[in-house]
Amino acid sequence: MGGFGWPEILIILVIVILIFGVGKVADVGPALGKAISGFKKAVRETEEEGKKEEKKAESKEEETE
Repeated sequence: MGGFGWPEILIILVIVILIFGVGKVADVGPALGKAISGFKKAVRETEEEGKKEEKKAESKEEETE
């Protein structure tokens, strides 16, 4: 039992288009793209904040030594 291959994905895509129509599926694309880019931006900002906190902690350790 494996994951989804191209034939399975294609069948799912055809079923989704039949249920919702091409117009609705076309509207989902840009919304999904915006959601993914927003997620990537949030991850990037979190990583930057973590690096800043790490540098701040290192500088405090150097001051106490």
